[in-house]
Amino acid sequence: MGCLFFMESSGIDAAAGFLHRDRPGRPGMALDLMEEFRAPLADRLALTLINRRQISSDDFDREESGAVFLKEDSRKKVLTAWQERKKTVLVHPFLQEKTTLGLLIHIQALLLARHLRGDMDCYPPFIGK
Repeated sequence: MGCLFFMESSGIDAAAGFLHRDRPGRPGMALDLMEEFRAPLADRLALTLINRRQISSDDFDREESGAVFLKEDSRKKVLTAWQERKKTVLVHPFLQEKTTLGLLIHIQALLLARHLRGDMDCYPPFIGK
């Protein structure tokens, strides 16, 4: 499940962003929330796959236009690695409870919703190690 689903399931209008400009059909708030997960989730997974030599330049197709695409079999490798990564257990720094990386975005969406409703004084962003 994606960030957009978690935003909407926690009662947040995913279109009204703070960091990303409002545009029709663009979930600005969902994109805002994803910013705090880019480094600890997406970038870390990409670097891990490269460092472990699970993905290399041979896994990409280059078009004449300059576009670069991940090959289909390589995409499956990345998605499999992502599904495994989501199972990683950690202690949430604010809640001090065990959770998985896969549920982390949902937890943060719920915390953001509580802050926006005025139930919390501030939003505790996730800061990964």
